[in-house]
Amino acid sequence: MPRPAKRIVVQIKTPLDWTHRQMKTNAVRLLDKLGIRYELRDYEVDPDDLDAKTVAAKIGLPAEQVFKTLVARGDRNGVCLAVVPADAHLDEKALARLTGDRKVELVPLKEVQPLTGYIRGGVTALAAKRNFPVYLDETAELFDVISVSAGIRGTQILLAPKDYLAAVEGTVGAIAKSNV
Repeated sequence: MPRPAKRIVVQIKTPLDWTHRQMKTNAVRLLDKLGIRYELRDYEVDPDDLDAKTVAAKIGLPAEQVFKTLVARGDRNGVCLAVVPADAHLDEKALARLTGDRKVELVPLKEVQPLTGYIRGGVTALAAKRNFPVYLDETAELFDVISVSAGIRGTQILLAPKDYLAAVEGTVGAIAKSNV
């Protein structure tokens, strides 16, 4: 008597099953194009807790080494991107002095995606929708490697601050104030 055929189950991944780990973001493509070395770190996303300090803990770096990208608007020079440590706040007056504006304010959250092409928790200056001026807090230069968003929630890019500045054509300044 012939043996019954062995049942083989094959799971086919559809695009809905793919995670961000299989995707190459525009930010990563830009770094590849520029020949900049980087490392990607993935983490589990909690949509209710997108705080940069939480991201830092999840990727195993101190909060002062993980940088968040904020979208601001000056009264004279318009929109810019401010990149500050996860454990700090943007010093709007310091940013205004650096940009040549009298006043700078963060843009409302509803404007972030139309301006940058990125959603909250995934904003990066790398390959944003438009090339806004980028201002990086001076504390980044204290580290050999910093972490910034890869342009998608759940993935961070680790790279040298000088390489990040070159990629975004950024300016360094004292634009962060402590959360104390």
